[in-house]
Amino acid sequence: FIERTGGDNSTERFIPFFSEEPTPEAEKKAFAKAWAYVQASQPCIIYYYSKYERTHYRLLREKYPCVCTEADVEAMFDPARAVDLLYDVVRKATEWPTRDHSIKTLAKYLGFKYRDAHPSGAASIEWFHRWVEEGDPAVKQHILEYNEDDCRATRVLLDGIRTLAA
Repeated sequence: FIERTGGDNSTERFIPFFSEEPTPEAEKKAFAKAWAYVQASQPCIIYYYSKYERTHYRLLREKYPCVCTEADVEAMFDPARAVDLLYDVVRKATEWPTRDHSIKTLAKYLGFKYRDAHPSGAASIEWFHRWVEEGDPAVKQHILEYNEDDCRATRVLLDGIRTLAA
């Protein structure tokens, strides 16, 4: 997550939630921590990019029903408190001089630079599998940096959309 207070970028901080081991128990613990963090941060607006986050929270809720209920997850993604920037804003209300609407493309257009030379969701999955197999802390750090960059890119896009609307 990227958290900032009152839309002030100077207060921005990245809060990672990562399973310290590739086990269901560690995954459940990371999910529970992420869930508790979001609940403790209320009221807040959650901005995300595409349906992956909502889908993944639903899957984790099914896997770990002791963490939260189905109604809790649906409430978290209620349009009154959560905005899917891709489907609710970019595709519906904006036009971009880019070949696609991926977060990487739009954030790059707005001046954001990923630390990885070729960032991609597919690459991050490969890095994760490598981390599971090898336990290499450098690979874990690479995953965390990629995730942080994706979160910050989403914030850059949100700020860019707000600038367009001004």
